[in-house]
Amino acid sequence: MLRGVLFDVDGTLVASNEAHARSWVDTLKEIGYDVPFDVVWPMIGMGGDKLLPAAAGIEIDSALGEALSKRRWEIFQERYLAQLRPTPGARELVQRLKDDGYQLVIASSAGGNELGALMKAAEVDDLMDAVTSSSDADDSKPDPDIVEAAVQKSGFAPDELVMLGDTPYDVQAATGAQVRLIAVLCGGWRMEELAGFTACFDDPGDIMRRYSDTIFWSKDII
Repeated sequence: MLRGVLFDVDGTLVASNEAHARSWVDTLKEIGYDVPFDVVWPMIGMGGDKLLPAAAGIEIDSALGEALSKRRWEIFQERYLAQLRPTPGARELVQRLKDDGYQLVIASSAGGNELGALMKAAEVDDLMDAVTSSSDADDSKPDPDIVEAAVQKSGFAPDELVMLGDTPYDVQAATGAQVRLIAVLCGGWRMEELAGFTACFDDPGDIMRRYSDTIFWSKDII
């Protein structure tokens, strides 16, 4: 029986994937790395500890990596944060799930301060029962650590939960934690790029429109 829902945030509840990619491009450009947007964008959804080495060959725990990570967050706040908006139907869906008695837990690779700002931008910061961030896991998505931490915080078994996510990294992390994933396409990925999902919808609003046909209505996860 379905008892709880885990949520990715970026691209799932808030339309932020492009902003994250542009903030990384801007940050790297400041130190002379001209990394194209089209190279960075497909990496959004994995943790910065994986993105920075993949995009620029810089380890996140090096002195330069730590400085770049800090600068990237400054740029994100200065140039992009105020522009963010919830994905269609995000708050309405989360509110409905809360009203229906589900345990709601964030499962995000973002850091604590950043995650708080993103949840506020998604307009769901007052609705969650628990939150997991990068500080709760040794390895970021697509490794399963974040999802495993969210499972633990939910108080339920993996087979009593589903996760809502928008990237292949969410699918991989959820699968690694033995949690089924419901995919949304509002993060920019195509359905065929999200193989492994239990169900797929355009966005949270699409789930709301079809709510009575979903496992959230039936609570049957089998």
